[in-house]
Amino acid sequence: MGRFQERFRSFINNRWLVFVAAMWIQSCAGIGYLFGSISPVIKSSLNYNQKQLARLGVAKDLGDSVGFLAGSLSEVLPLWGALLVGALQNFIGYGWVWLIVTGRAPVLPLWAMCILIFVGNNGETYFNTAALVSCVQNFPKSRGPVVGILKGYAGLGGAILTQIYTMIHSPDHASLIFMVAVGPAMVVIALMFIIRPVGGHRQIRPSDGTSFTFIYSVCLVLAAYLMGVMLVEDIVDVSQPVIIIFTVILFVLLIIPIFIPVYLSFHLEPTVPLEEVLLPKAEKSVEDAHEVIFSEIEDEKPNEVDLLPASERQKRMAQLQSKLCQAAAEGAVRVKRRRGPHRGEDFTLTQALIKADFWLIFVSLLLGSGSGLTVIDNLGQMSQSLGYDNTHIFVSLISVWNFLGRVGGGYFSEVIVSDYAYPRPVAMAVAQLVMAVGHVFIGMGWPNAMYIGTLLIGLGYGAHWAIVPATASELFGLKKFGALYNFLTLANPAGSLVFSGLIASSIYDREAEKQHQHPHNLQNSGSIFSGMLGVDEPLKCEGYICFFLTSMIMSVLCVIAFILSMILVRRTKIVYSNLYGKSRASHVG
Repeated sequence: MGRFQERFRSFINNRWLVFVAAMWIQSCAGIGYLFGSISPVIKSSLNYNQKQLARLGVAKDLGDSVGFLAGSLSEVLPLWGALLVGALQNFIGYGWVWLIVTGRAPVLPLWAMCILIFVGNNGETYFNTAALVSCVQNFPKSRGPVVGILKGYAGLGGAILTQIYTMIHSPDHASLIFMVAVGPAMVVIALMFIIRPVGGHRQIRPSDGTSFTFIYSVCLVLAAYLMGVMLVEDIVDVSQPVIIIFTVILFVLLIIPIFIPVYLSFHLEPTVPLEEVLLPKAEKSVEDAHEVIFSEIEDEKPNEVDLLPASERQKRMAQLQSKLCQAAAEGAVRVKRRRGPHRGEDFTLTQALIKADFWLIFVSLLLGSGSGLTVIDNLGQMSQSLGYDNTHIFVSLISVWNFLGRVGGGYFSEVIVSDYAYPRPVAMAVAQLVMAVGHVFIGMGWPNAMYIGTLLIGLGYGAHWAIVPATASELFGLKKFGALYNFLTLANPAGSLVFSGLIASSIYDREAEKQHQHPHNLQNSGSIFSGMLGVDEPLKCEGYICFFLTSMIMSVLCVIAFILSMILVRRTKIVYSNLYGKSRASHVG
């Protein structure tokens, strides 16, 4: 009995249990991606036009991205307290929206609806903060894979909740809003005491690589299964018992990762684990004592040094550094001390805000993720304008691609930096080119192009949110990572405000008005009678022209984001060479 209690205590304090629980919570943290599914019922119930609906979308994006309060509370409250606050916000915000849409509560003005959507979606920031903080502390040497997987499950949340909604088979579309209000809150409250730092940096095992491989395999199987199920349900008229079976299998795939902490705690013989530093510190060289800083060497180095291979470049830089130290010691030169940290050290938010690299990341993220979010927010109207009856399929599909983009972005960007010592932002540049092509597919409105467009945009958009956090932590440190990351996430609502709230909605309403002015574009006489009765019926636009210009603009913006990312790559080559070049050289040797 004592042996079992010891093993159970080991299980409760196992860092892999925290990771798995964080994955489950993150699978409920993607409720914002369901806005494309719930927006049509809000629009029809409250008689909104596209511009009013876009404002709700911006409020949703603000709630999803403004995480300063969540970050501040997580430093004061225990993580379970922050999770509880997030669950309450989610329940109150979306629960009130459901009451209004179903007529159980009086209709509120648009600004009040925006507040409710903001409060409901802002609960996600608490889920994200608690999951990332606990797992980054428990897995300090595996930030890329951990962040990619956790953000990936957040992107998959829309598809998971949509499948559960399909199983419920409710004829009332507003019930999806009710599920968004209640489901995540229940899951988070059930798991909130598990999410915490458990000294994971002292639980290193040789089997960790195998465990990550197993998690990656489950991720790929889960994404492939969800995609297959959704395509089958879209093409074939599936009976309700089969849908229930599909959903049960989905739950099994979500639960499978719990096998790792169970195996490590109950079936593997306890061993003395290795230990890694909680927050890696930059190596201090002897030259630091002479105040020779990296920027000084950059000022003195010849331009051709940047073109050399990594090993040769390091050798030349070391020689230059040695010469500067010797000259400084002899008084031949006076090395100036630079105020504040330099790239790769710990920055505060104020210090980062005056750095060009930080703003390159922010603007590139604004253009790339902002254009992707515009598609996500308008998926319902985009698919309806192209003649698709089932808008939920595209919301679910883009959730799957978003998931794979985040997992794949974290994995491949980690390969780029660890195996090649090349700047991580190059992966973001590739993702932005992929998105540019995806916008063209959606804008042209070719047969079945919507499927390809959502694939490319989902992958590219998701990759941003695995690459950017890791890049920020590498260039600006981990000490104030929460504040830096929460500021960068403001690029999402900023992009949504401009691209969706102003550009996409204005173009859509303009094209709808053009079609409404011509009698042959009216679908039936009902719209004429509603006009005679003084009912302001929301205008609907049909055809690829509704979002053609918007998609072309988004494509151009993604190309601009690609250029900015490549500028960042060029500026940070030396930084990544110094961060990862030594480990790569030792690995090759």
